[in-house]
Amino acid sequence: MQTQETPGVQYSRWNDRNQEEISVNLSNAETPAWRRVYNVLCTGKIGIAMKVVGGLALFWIIFIIGYVTGYYVHKCKKM
Repeated sequence: MQTQETPGVQYSRWNDRNQEEISVNLSNAETPAWRRVYNVLCTGKIGIAMKVVGGLALFWIIFIIGYVTGYYVHKCKKM
């Protein structure tokens, strides 16, 4: 099997052993910046940690908004 220098999909079939191989070659220079950031922050262990931290932050933001709203809705009127 020969190496392929340009990015793309290479398919080769070995007839003697009935094995098929598919390889995808992507160079970092042609991958968009947003995709590289996504791959780092949203996959693997870092991705799981980011989702947990984001979920906790969202919980506390909704909790604080609800607390402040409830305070002003149920505030006793002074006479």
